[in-house]
Amino acid sequence: MRRRLRRRNERGLTLIELMVVMAILVMLAAVITTQVVKRVEDAKVAVAHADIQSMETALDLYHVHNGTYPSSQQGLQALVEKPTSEPEAKNWDGPYLKKGVVPTDPWDRGYVYTEPGEHNTDSFDLYSLGRDGVEGGEGKDADIVNWDTSQR
Repeated sequence: MRRRLRRRNERGLTLIELMVVMAILVMLAAVITTQVVKRVEDAKVAVAHADIQSMETALDLYHVHNGTYPSSQQGLQALVEKPTSEPEAKNWDGPYLKKGVVPTDPWDRGYVYTEPGEHNTDSFDLYSLGRDGVEGGEGKDADIVNWDTSQR
């Protein structure tokens, strides 16, 4: 009798026990994956804020050198190449961005630059269309903008 009990215990896990273990592992994986995806999105928003702040600094330096911000037509490219259209950049001393490249936002789209700005009428508006790529939006789909300091 003892021999039978010992064999039963030595056989290993039953199918039900394996199914329970698998279910627990699947639930853990789902929770972890959800948290990782959330952190990736949060990181993308932080990168967009950092890019915008960096480009604001570069645009302000451009303004100090040339007395004006690049026009909307000249765009952010004026930070890496001397513009050939008006307003003339007489004292251009760029490139004003590291690596001489205008960054794209974390969703691989260009940042939107308008001068004069609709929100910053004395300077410029600079923003990313965010995760959804559409102007406006709320929550995770909100635009990342330079005129709303509560976003930072």
